[in-house]
Amino acid sequence: MFHRKEVNYSSLNYKKLAKRHNITLSMSCRGNCCDNAIVESFFKILKKDLVRKHIFYSREVAASKIFEYIKMFYNSKRRHSDLDYLSSNEFKKRYNSESLKN
Repeated sequence: MFHRKEVNYSSLNYKKLAKRHNITLSMSCRGNCCDNAIVESFFKILKKDLVRKHIFYSREVAASKIFEYIKMFYNSKRRHSDLDYLSSNEFKKRYNSESLKN
């Protein structure tokens, strides 16, 4: 028996719609609970920090504010527990610096 979500996301109509809009579908096999954990965590934080605190009057304004949030705060200032409480940018700098030493 299919779960409703699986039927929706694997349906032929859904696949055709994605193809028509040049969207690449990405799904793991059934039962893999970890494949989207990082993305789901990001969207949870984005909603908590930005989306639920503002009313966006157009998609363009929302896109601009979300881009600004990611570029100016999430990657450069927000500390991530999975990255030893460094920002993404700082972690990347340190990783690249260590890679050059080896």
